[in-house]
Amino acid sequence: MASVFSKIVAGEIPCYKVAEDGKHLAFLDIAPVAKGHVLVVPKKETDYIFDMEDSELAGLMCFAKKVAKALIKVCPAPKIGMSVVGLDVPHAHVHLIPIHGVADMDFGKEKLKLEDAEMKSLASRILEEFQAL
Repeated sequence: MASVFSKIVAGEIPCYKVAEDGKHLAFLDIAPVAKGHVLVVPKKETDYIFDMEDSELAGLMCFAKKVAKALIKVCPAPKIGMSVVGLDVPHAHVHLIPIHGVADMDFGKEKLKLEDAEMKSLASRILEEFQAL
């Protein structure tokens, strides 16, 4: 059975898309730990990130780097933190999170609840910055 991320990639489940190329997709996390929390996934489903081919992993990181550059322009922060957890969804992915301190990367804290209009606006602004790079 396809993962929820594969269904998003296939367009079966909607998302707040912030970036895309032929092999990757980035979209806002619907249960973010910080405003601008983005998930970056390869379009090819692989459960464990370290099972990816070296070239695929390198491509994912290069794509994530470009997304992070766009993200920091829309959600200013000292850094964009990156995390790989991989327990909830059996599809390799990285989290990109604007951070002001290490506590901003705490996945155990209460998630933010952003309105649909705010999510759409945020996604649109990040996508615009991504396309300008």
